Amino acid sequence: MGQKPNNKKGVSEVIATVILIAIVMAVGAMVWVVVNNFVKEKTGDTKSCLGLFEKVNIENRYTCYNSNSKELQLSLSIDDVDVDEILIGVSGGGSGVSFKIKKDISAVDNVVMYPSRSATTVKLPGKNAGLTYLLDITSAGLTNPPDLVEISPVVEGSQCEISDSLDQIDDCSELAS
Repeated sequence: MGQKPNNKKGVSEVIATVILIAIVMAVGAMVWVVVNNFVKEKTGDTKSCLGLFEKVNIENRYTCYNSNSKELQLSLSIDDVDVDEILIGVSGGGSGVSFKIKKDISAVDNVVMYPSRSATTVKLPGKNAGLTYLLDITSAGLTNPPDLVEISPVVEGSQCEISDSLDQIDDCSELAS
């Protein structure tokens, strides 16, 4: 009778390969979990700001400086996005001021709604809407006409990057003619 061939060596190589593949997959899964958690942690605050490009804007056509009344007329528009508030920075001649306009109606120092001027409260435009505001430059502490306006939306409690800016502010009297 013939002897059976000994295939134990072939079987042990297959088992070793399967074990090696399992170890590599386990290490890969652990690395993926660590990296995924790290990325989620670092980008969690900015996720709410994604997709805001060109959706929260300064309306250049309606934004101007009235040199007679020393007021900045600032027009903002919001497209189809939810914004909690907008941080607005205005600078001129090396000094600057900032203020927030919130979704809920609130008082903002030196800012009134246009054209009313008498209302002491302001509010943020809603979705797909725009509103115009008047900032009393002198009362706000600026001695020179504004030369830069920047806006940064706040979404879900996170302040986003500057979404729009205007560095050439026309005189309102020139726009009227």
